[in-house]
Amino acid sequence: MELADTDPAAREGNVARLFEETAAHHGNALAMEHHDERTTHAELREQTAAFAGGLHDLGLEPGDRMLVFLPNCPQFLVAALGALRAGVVFSPVNPQYKRREVSHQLEDTDASLIVTHPALRWIVDEAIEETGNDPAVLTVSSEHVERNSDDRAFEDVQGEPTLVERAADDVALLPYTSGTTGEPKGVKLTHRNLRAQLSWILAAPDDGLEPTEVRSLTWLPLYHITGFTHTALQPLVRGGGLFFRSALEWNPEECLALVEREEITHFIGVTTMYADMVEVDDFSEYDLSSLEMAAEGGAKLSAAVQERFEETAGVDIEEGYGLTETTGATHTQTGATYGLRHGTVGQPLRTVDCKLVDEQGQEVLPGEEGELLVRGPQVMAGYHGLPEATDAAFTEHGYFRTGDIARRDERNYYEIVDRKKHVIVSGGYNIYPSELENLLLEHDAVADAAVIGVPDERRNEIPKAFVVPASEASGSSSGERSESDGGTESDAERGTDVTAEELTEFCLENLAEYKHPREITFVDDLPRTTSGKIQKYKLLDEESESSR
Repeated sequence: MELADTDPAAREGNVARLFEETAAHHGNALAMEHHDERTTHAELREQTAAFAGGLHDLGLEPGDRMLVFLPNCPQFLVAALGALRAGVVFSPVNPQYKRREVSHQLEDTDASLIVTHPALRWIVDEAIEETGNDPAVLTVSSEHVERNSDDRAFEDVQGEPTLVERAADDVALLPYTSGTTGEPKGVKLTHRNLRAQLSWILAAPDDGLEPTEVRSLTWLPLYHITGFTHTALQPLVRGGGLFFRSALEWNPEECLALVEREEITHFIGVTTMYADMVEVDDFSEYDLSSLEMAAEGGAKLSAAVQERFEETAGVDIEEGYGLTETTGATHTQTGATYGLRHGTVGQPLRTVDCKLVDEQGQEVLPGEEGELLVRGPQVMAGYHGLPEATDAAFTEHGYFRTGDIARRDERNYYEIVDRKKHVIVSGGYNIYPSELENLLLEHDAVADAAVIGVPDERRNEIPKAFVVPASEASGSSSGERSESDGGTESDAERGTDVTAEELTEFCLENLAEYKHPREITFVDDLPRTTSGKIQKYKLLDEESESSR
């Protein structure tokens, strides 16, 4: 398919043109590496252009949706960039998801195609059976396809090199995020959103590196907006190389060795990763001097871990802030006016207009706490198929309500103080209590449930469930409590109809492993307001008292 001959403004619409420019200038440079398999920018351009043509040959039109259900691997990036070139909206799926979660995303997107891995193919089967949808399926193993004639091999999907025109406001990416209702929502990110997030890094880098000297370790999951935007797309569009490793196979020793061997310049991780690395026996013996930037997000890093890492690596760990709804960062330490300031997430990007407001919507003064509102070209177009939720997410003046409480100082550095929503951040993953609560309530032996986050030294927080068994609701038990942290049998001894182990297994069967409650406490009832809302602050207070 030829490039559309339209006016110059229209030709700026498809964000894939940024990668065309990169390949034109740095074609022979490394674009990606995956366990010693290396691809140049020119080769990546050819692969993605052919894949885009192959999507059209499969019958996908601009605006159609495609699920990418893969761990970190080169095929993920080829599929994503190929979809952008073809005008197809790609929707990344967490490779830890189970049938229930994949079914929702498949049905909500009405995807025409799923790109997946043989190890995940059985979950796709279950989702297709549950929803009744009939998407085409591509797998990244030709051997698997030979045994499953209904599938197509990823590498066989090639057609005429393609780059179609898209308007700046056309949806490019449809990631899913859960809200306080527990129902995952599709976030409509446009070509303009992606372009805004990618373009600032071209103007802002202060690391002194030539484009092809950038080497980004992409270990955060690519389905997540931080992994996709900041560890993959931004370094790539600069002309750098990506080193893919699967988030499902995290290994701190391998990470340290890879930084040393490949002279990695950029690494973004979550607090758990840094905590694991500094605990490696010979951590201080690794040469991490190639690092020009190390960053983390999702939860605050302990001072002890931060000091140990920075002392060995010789580089400060930066904090940043952003959301799926903002295509990634809105605040960063990179290029901040007065340099890095620990304990803050830096300053707003130059393209971001933000303010802090009180409950009445009035701006608060420096040093005071308020809800963070943001506005700018990287803020989403809205939630897919949810106009009421979209309207509720924005103010009348177009500011997005982040739901996070923050404060800023006189020099415009922001600090995230708390979450207005009840999200639990565990090992860098967001866990929404209501999703767990709704699942627990589906179990026949559960009458009521509430989930809170409790402190954990390694993962920052872990989900803890308070469960009222059905037998408790009928008054058939003694009312004593029992807890599970991986093996207590006191719940069975007290005669309830379900054990903590059974509920844990139930959660593991239906949700991604990182979401399941690490502790379960059986209670007679849950504290509620007169209107029936669970008073979680009372559970948190009780948990705090018991841990002293």
